[in-house]
Amino acid sequence: MIHQADKGVGTSLWPRLGIYAILIVISIIFLLPFFVILMTALKPMAEIRSGASIFAFPMHPSFDAFSKAWSTACSGLSCNGLSEGFWNSVRIVVPATALSVLAGAVSGYALAMWPFRGTKTIMVLMMLVAFIPYQVILYPIVRIFSTLSLYNSLPGIVLIHVIFGLPVMTLIFRNYYLGLPQELIKAARIDGAGFWRIFASIILPMSPGILAVATMMQFTAIWNDYLLGLIFAGRENLPMTVQLNNIVHVAMGEVEYNVNMAATLLTALPPLLLYLLSGRYFVSGVTAGAVKG
Repeated sequence: MIHQADKGVGTSLWPRLGIYAILIVISIIFLLPFFVILMTALKPMAEIRSGASIFAFPMHPSFDAFSKAWSTACSGLSCNGLSEGFWNSVRIVVPATALSVLAGAVSGYALAMWPFRGTKTIMVLMMLVAFIPYQVILYPIVRIFSTLSLYNSLPGIVLIHVIFGLPVMTLIFRNYYLGLPQELIKAARIDGAGFWRIFASIILPMSPGILAVATMMQFTAIWNDYLLGLIFAGRENLPMTVQLNNIVHVAMGEVEYNVNMAATLLTALPPLLLYLLSGRYFVSGVTAGAVKG
């Protein structure tokens, strides 16, 4: 009996070690670019010009590149760093994420809990729209927004993110709500609760996980967007990603690789912090079936 137990432990150990090895290799592959960016951002330009390996630790680490990237790096004719673009991104991402998640939750709830004639047709159309590259319809949207006086404005860029995020948000919430107990909804209807009362009192309290998943997805997508912000935001509302591109591709003077890498890290930091703060809810939402097909 003891011999068989030892044999069972030994045979199960090797597959587990193989899984760990694969995970470690994948982690190294994904973390290696981040490591290079961080090391470069901490090195002075003199050390970078010396020809040291990009994987080498900085001999004289400094945060001066981060300070310059945030406050004095030049983006076009402006030399205010990324700080201006950061607050522009905040003004865009907060209302756009809140509105798209709320709209997706309401529409997904309606399609899942209040079916009507044409529900399947709407779902098929939403699936088709969700997978259409928005680049192919940018020109007509620009024309429509220009007619409505929304082009090159903060409300315009917020609205465009809500529009493009709605199909995916609706599909995610609908799939999640289909798994909720239908008896609760039926009982609430019998008690006289209407559409909005059920949504506010029953559906939302049961949705912290899926709300975290949807918020994380939309926040990341909107924050990392470059093309829509460049086209629809206007010169006064350019998001952080557009200013990052302008800083990195500056055509005058010395190319400051440490400042470029620092600016890249600063731009990527908000979605990372959001995930770290809401990671537990994000994982629970995914494991609950929030993103199942």
